[in-house]
Amino acid sequence: MNKRITFCSIYFFLSVLPTVSVFAQTKTVTDEDALYIRQIHDVALNQGRCYPWLYHLTKKIGARLSGSPQAAAAVEYSYQMLDTLGLDSVWLQPCMVPHWVRGDREIVRIAQSDMGSVELRALALGNSVGTGEAGIAAEVVAVMGIDELEKLGEAKLKGKIVFFNRPFDATKLNTFEAYGGAVDQRAYGASEAAKYGAVGVLVRSMASGLNDDPHTGGLLYKEGLPKIPACAISTNDAELLGRLLKKSPVKVYMRTTCQTLSDKPSFNVIGEIRGSERPDEIIVVGGHLDSWDVGEGAHDDGTGCVQSMDVLHIFKRLNYQPKRTIRCVLFMNEENGLRGGMTYADEAKRKGERHLAAIESDRGGFVPRGFTVDGEAAVFTEKFPAMQPWHAVLEPYGLHIKKGGGGADISPLKPQGVLLIGFEPDSQRYFDFHHTEVDNFEAVNRRELELGTAAMTSLIYLMDKYGLD
Repeated sequence: MNKRITFCSIYFFLSVLPTVSVFAQTKTVTDEDALYIRQIHDVALNQGRCYPWLYHLTKKIGARLSGSPQAAAAVEYSYQMLDTLGLDSVWLQPCMVPHWVRGDREIVRIAQSDMGSVELRALALGNSVGTGEAGIAAEVVAVMGIDELEKLGEAKLKGKIVFFNRPFDATKLNTFEAYGGAVDQRAYGASEAAKYGAVGVLVRSMASGLNDDPHTGGLLYKEGLPKIPACAISTNDAELLGRLLKKSPVKVYMRTTCQTLSDKPSFNVIGEIRGSERPDEIIVVGGHLDSWDVGEGAHDDGTGCVQSMDVLHIFKRLNYQPKRTIRCVLFMNEENGLRGGMTYADEAKRKGERHLAAIESDRGGFVPRGFTVDGEAAVFTEKFPAMQPWHAVLEPYGLHIKKGGGGADISPLKPQGVLLIGFEPDSQRYFDFHHTEVDNFEAVNRRELELGTAAMTSLIYLMDKYGLD
């Protein structure tokens, strides 16, 4: 461990932690830990690489949908960057991924209404089938949720385009909770509407405010049901369409040419620092390397990937030799298949690997607020209490540790007894950018991004030093 402590580090803790001597009286955190975490932040803010890495990933490579040439370029770039850090191992883990392509620009147009013809800003939902070259035109029926479909039935839905217009619940302070309350209509709306003979679906974008940016995202077709095309429209256009439908019938024309091609080979990108005392205990930190094919995939999830890479870089800068193995995993195909996460978990089980914990950063590169923790009931009950004393050294940075979700890519590890941890930045602006054309490099603040890297590095340092027993 590098024990060099700068004058600034000492001054910081004397000024903001007048009770630092309390740490020496505990068995799990010490003043040495507090000062080391300050060093981690110093390095992250002065020597971190996450921001220039993000620039290349977004500006030089761009959108990285699974199966695309850009996704392949991102694999090669992140592998090469990890390979420059002097890690003990860097490798590619093969996985087969779906290959969905958007095709031509979507056309969604109000063809008949009190306003006449109006173009709506739209994006096909990921995994959707296309309408065919000619497109489709049908009368629109608005619903606020899937549960309304059964009440309307085939008599009112057959041959129609169903418009799911349930907005986020603005009273939810946690915007991810609001997202969870609305996203079922995007994920399952097409199949549920197809049960009753609908020919297409429009979905209000998964956004926390009103704007002109449509949000794409994945849908899931249910086996045995017809596959019908589905598009998301911007929240402003959803408001417009909703108002028009209250006055008189509305007919909409949709044309999309998206299609799903054969699966393609791809890779998870992995690098690690081998533990000196307990190398078989693995702490994973990661994000997903793929993104949707619009925008540049900056907040979702370029930030999570470069932060995870930078965790290893900071430890190397500090000459830190971990007791346990610290592994960075950049997962492929979170957005429309989760193949990378499932492959990683399957391989871990096959090899008999023991993961102490897995941390995922997939909520944007905003100001860090803390961590949410999940796990099988017995694992959570046993491991979560061991983290509570760490509040003392994390609280000065505004970081909490509380019960909550882990992350999609690490979720397949849960049945293997792994404690799952989600990095939690401030969520208020995330759904302004999520799955849109404006999720670009310019939307990321450098200091906020680097503080997130420092937060994750600090938690991993504590986990590595003290374990979770």
